Amino acid sequence: MKKIENVAIVYNKIQPNAGPDELDILAQVELAEKSLLKLGYKTCKITVTLDLSQLKKNLLNEKPNLIFNLVESINNSGELLYFAPALYNHLKIPYTGVNTEGLFLTTNKPLSKNWMRKNNIPTADWFEIYETNKLDENKMYLVKPKLEDGSLGFDDDLVFKGIDVNKFQKIKELSPFHYFIEEYIDGREFNISVLGGNNGPEVLPIPEMNFHDFPEGKPKIMGFRAKWDESSFEYVNTTRSFIDENIENKLVTMLKNICINCWNSFNLSGFIRVDFRVDKDGNPFVLEINANPCITPDSGFYCACEKANYSFTYAVERLIEDAIKNIY
Repeated sequence: MKKIENVAIVYNKIQPNAGPDELDILAQVELAEKSLLKLGYKTCKITVTLDLSQLKKNLLNEKPNLIFNLVESINNSGELLYFAPALYNHLKIPYTGVNTEGLFLTTNKPLSKNWMRKNNIPTADWFEIYETNKLDENKMYLVKPKLEDGSLGFDDDLVFKGIDVNKFQKIKELSPFHYFIEEYIDGREFNISVLGGNNGPEVLPIPEMNFHDFPEGKPKIMGFRAKWDESSFEYVNTTRSFIDENIENKLVTMLKNICINCWNSFNLSGFIRVDFRVDKDGNPFVLEINANPCITPDSGFYCACEKANYSFTYAVERLIEDAIKNIY
């Protein structure tokens, strides 16, 4: 294979009336481009829609040696995001981030949780929308989107007590193809980034999400408002801090081992974020694995790189290493 010189930054085309979660991709493209230029690569930018024949044509015209993959959705649908890397595979063009199979597995949350269980990765119990008869009336539950990232379609109004399920009218309106039920784990939340490269996956410094002044009974969750609505109570009162890994050595070792198990069991690449809840007895549960998480300067991945004293340009170098190490 030729030396990597030309890099195509491929990302989802912004839809009309896009919300903050979708517009966020433009900042990611700008950041990636700056780092790639600093590393001496020539770059071009290509957007993705459902017209994959146009994407194929654009890639063949530009002839990139490498694709920096920033596709988070197609036509604002997260369940279609793996179409783009599937096309890269077909064209035999290496690309950064998680591979097609890993994207397919991790994007579908119930499928992902099944795979975790098969590989002895602890995860919260879950049920299909039509399995409400299996719920424990003494527990809390969440209704979550199966196929979307960034907490799209997920907030307080989808949290309920098992005993109240028959009064929870909204659950009857949701599609079993797009939503599922997950047990709510009351405890601490950690969003842990893992970065690949020539030396294998590295677990970056561990951040904890802190929920300040939440009223009694209000679920402590990273819903859509907490992530994207800057005027909301949830956004203002949810912060990130890095734990002292020396003081919490036992917990840190456990979390890091699970992260590496996730990486290996799902055959992942590039970079990921593993979201955990740790219950009051110290038991960790993986909520989900986020493939190719957000890279903006306020994102968990970027902040974890900073905490590790890694520049984002260095992280980009590592992503490129991981993309090409098995190709030469």
